[in-house]
Amino acid sequence: MIAQRNPRKRGAPEQAAAPEAGSPVALPLPGFVADRAEVAARVERLLQYQFRDGALLEEALTHNSFADSGAKGGAAPFSYQRLEFVGDAALGLAFSNFFYLTNPDLGPGALSTLRAANISTEKLARVAVRHDLYPLLRRNCPRLDLLVGQFIESVKQEPEDDIGTAPYGGSVVKAPKVLADIVEAIAAAVYVDCKFDLEKLWKVTRWLFEPIITAETVDEQPVTTLHELCQKHGKAAKFKTWRNGGMTVVNVFVGGELVGIGSSEHQIIAKLNAARDALGKLGSGSKLQVLTTAADNGSKDGIGELRECKQKLNEQCIRKNWPKPFFKIEKEDGPAHERKFVCSVQIEIQNGISQTEKQNGISKMGTQNNIFVTIGDPMSRVKDAENSAAQKMLEVLLKL
Repeated sequence: MIAQRNPRKRGAPEQAAAPEAGSPVALPLPGFVADRAEVAARVERLLQYQFRDGALLEEALTHNSFADSGAKGGAAPFSYQRLEFVGDAALGLAFSNFFYLTNPDLGPGALSTLRAANISTEKLARVAVRHDLYPLLRRNCPRLDLLVGQFIESVKQEPEDDIGTAPYGGSVVKAPKVLADIVEAIAAAVYVDCKFDLEKLWKVTRWLFEPIITAETVDEQPVTTLHELCQKHGKAAKFKTWRNGGMTVVNVFVGGELVGIGSSEHQIIAKLNAARDALGKLGSGSKLQVLTTAADNGSKDGIGELRECKQKLNEQCIRKNWPKPFFKIEKEDGPAHERKFVCSVQIEIQNGISQTEKQNGISKMGTQNNIFVTIGDPMSRVKDAENSAAQKMLEVLLKL
């Protein structure tokens, strides 16, 4: 059972008059469920979990603005801050365990990306909106109500599926941290109540985060999709990162023109957010012409998409009776959460070839064996780095 939102302002009449045309529209403020027994019952029904210590849940649903003001002149209750601290760590560990066990082939960088996508402020805030948790929170802060109300209305304008599946934002309104704090505090209340049983915590709360962002879904959108879209038009997407206070801001450039902007407390999520913004503009928006203007002369038409280049190079070597291409990791650097790989590919051409290697951007190792090497662009996955090197080799072979 989800709590119903109260669209009326405090003190407003039951039936408000419709605003005149052209007048400002007042956003509805989130409601508040005053009956705390009903609040506890709703959360327990939501989680399918009965608390041994009901005080933990009440603490998890108390904002510091209410705690500081006291309760009816009595002793001030605890706010959720201590529980939110525990919940942040517990959910991080729970998702770490989950992805470690379900993705045995992924390295630490990819695992970090998956964890960040699932427990980011943007993702958790949408969990709170989806399950209407904010009206259950005891608070005394009209400014907070306004910010949360703006975010809720903004999320409601997004495609319905985005509330659960968009881990990187998408709303023009920044997600208020209080919404993520509520989710973390409730998770911590369960964790402490079940005697710090991490497996029990995961069983109780996992479904709240569904659909969980997996290696397959995070790969498809939006960074990889953006690169593939640009590759189809012979373009390249460039990401530029800078800091603005406590936020990371990422700009996306295609053909030297700014096509997307994203921000987040996490650099990984900011990049994903920027790519998502760029896709919306390049797909059918104001920046569509960036992909179609100043296009290359068609030399890449026989190459295909980036992800197919390694396979196409292998097929060409087979057709020409050349030895199989040899791929090698030339460079690996960057922090664990944003690892970059640079790969090379070496092929041996056994028949004659014109001496135009240097002007076409390849190096030749020995004139008798006709061994050629190309080096690809930095990529976050070895597979993509190999495809980048293969793409450059295919471009050279087409020119030759």
